[in-house]
Amino acid sequence: RDWQDAVGEALRTAVRRRLVADVPVGVLLSGGLDSSLIVALLAEAGQERVRTFSIGFDSRGGEAGDEFHYSDLVARAYDTDHQRIRLADDDLVPAVRRTVAAMTEPMGSHDVVAFHLLCEQVAAHVKVAQSGQGADEVFAGYGYHQPMATVPRAAAARSFADAFFDRDHAELSRVVGVAVPDVDASRDLVVADLAASGAETALDAVLRLDTHVMLPDDPVKRVDSMSMAWGLEVRTPFLDQDLVALAAACPPEHKVAQGGKGVLKEIARQVLSAEVVDRPKGYFPVPALRNVDGPLRELVTEALRAPAARERALFRPEYVEELLAEPDRAQAAAGSNKLWQLGLLELWLQTHGVR
Repeated sequence: RDWQDAVGEALRTAVRRRLVADVPVGVLLSGGLDSSLIVALLAEAGQERVRTFSIGFDSRGGEAGDEFHYSDLVARAYDTDHQRIRLADDDLVPAVRRTVAAMTEPMGSHDVVAFHLLCEQVAAHVKVAQSGQGADEVFAGYGYHQPMATVPRAAAARSFADAFFDRDHAELSRVVGVAVPDVDASRDLVVADLAASGAETALDAVLRLDTHVMLPDDPVKRVDSMSMAWGLEVRTPFLDQDLVALAAACPPEHKVAQGGKGVLKEIARQVLSAEVVDRPKGYFPVPALRNVDGPLRELVTEALRAPAARERALFRPEYVEELLAEPDRAQAAAGSNKLWQLGLLELWLQTHGVR
């Protein structure tokens, strides 16, 4: 209870700090625990008719393309000025092209496009918005965090790689068109970071890696780049320095409890319905991108077979054709897609004229 009270107060302070602005502050409301909690705490702080925004896409193969059910629950509960943004598959190809053009470097996560589209719409209504970004990395909300709670400290690197790596080093020799060095730089980086002193448990070590390495170089960079492309300032209360420092000191069992983010869920129960708090873990659902099918598949195929791609010879043609012929083999760890990773990189190189 002491940890719940301390984290709750730190989070309330973080949310209030990010209200300071000369313009109204909205919320990117996915309907997940983190953004829903921000809306609840803003209401608790006296904010009325907060502008909230959710985005959704076409469903595909039984996979829902939106989480409007949950975002609507929160919007009704707190009487927000809510806007649903729905985009059809036909909107995705031009959206992907605009998103790639806005990238200062290749970003392979499938939800980059969703963020870019969401920020485009939100920027037409508000210039500052709060987001739940970072809560999973700080409070152990991802699926690979739960097994870490029982893994011996010395086995942290192996367990993390098994859960998170899209491909092992040996597979790279089948992917790229140049000789692959014997040095597995990615694994070496993870092994060194997770073995460093200062973390008592495997989970502590992984959360440190998430916050120090993974978070700034992927999710934070992704959201910042996509929002700034539209002149939208996105503020992230879960990455408040005081809150993150407190979370790092919080015993890992409080974070990993209840399927992840246990201490946050207990705080949320004070202000949100159980349906929102105990819902399955969500994400930015973009089924067409996760599966690389329909018009997006045509776009990726065109990029990977383009003359520029052949001249560059970055990827082995037989590997590319193998993924194109058997898309089921393209699924990778953490919900990513190997075909999309290759296509995105080649699209980025072609869009930015890199030879």
